[in-house]
Amino acid sequence: MSDLRAYAWSEAHKPDPASAPVRVYVWELPVRVSHWFIFLPIVVLSFTGYYMHNPFIVARSSTQFLMATMRFIHLVSGSVFIAAFILRMYWFFVGNHWSSWRSFWPIRRRQWRGMGNMVAYYSFLKKDLVHHVGHNALAAVTYLLMFTLMLIEIITGLTLYTHVRGPWLLAPLFSWIPRVIDIQNLRLIHFCIMFSFFAFVIHHVYSAVLVSWEERNGLIESIFTGYKFVPRDELEEESSWQGK
Repeated sequence: MSDLRAYAWSEAHKPDPASAPVRVYVWELPVRVSHWFIFLPIVVLSFTGYYMHNPFIVARSSTQFLMATMRFIHLVSGSVFIAAFILRMYWFFVGNHWSSWRSFWPIRRRQWRGMGNMVAYYSFLKKDLVHHVGHNALAAVTYLLMFTLMLIEIITGLTLYTHVRGPWLLAPLFSWIPRVIDIQNLRLIHFCIMFSFFAFVIHHVYSAVLVSWEERNGLIESIFTGYKFVPRDELEEESSWQGK
């Protein structure tokens, strides 16, 4: 308790001022573009998708086909979402270290320790935040899970579209799925994953603001600029084990 009395809680997590910060280009342009063109369509898809599930707006004109408008917006937003998802998957293999798939899979002992440290921090069992240049290990695994859910959402969405649309270019890839999983169950899966996106967005915004405040590294700004301010010793430490 004596160390907590010595300084305020917010001061306990400030980076060591003795280590000069370095401006590092962490998030490349395709990562930032795919981030926003995944998030924004999710907002539109959630609104239109929920309306399609439970129409809550009454059309004022007898000639207004509001459901068709919502379905069209849903389809266009879904196409943008799929394009952004494909871009992010491609950048897993051609991007820098912090956007590479190797930073997301917990294949090193250091990453497993990092997950334990972050769980302890979020559980208020540890007061010191372990700093990372890119994503911390817990966040990386969470994003990996969300990308998996996005893939399922895309597959179920295209299957539902094929069920309604009938023959089209990619129909052979999805037309067999309703024979394995009932179409109503596919709708339920597609609908329920939307709520997991809600939960993720809430925690994602909270944790991003929290870590940005604790690390004083421009994390929030970095999703617009790509740059973070990282202590030199922290950057050197991470560089030393990247190739191991």
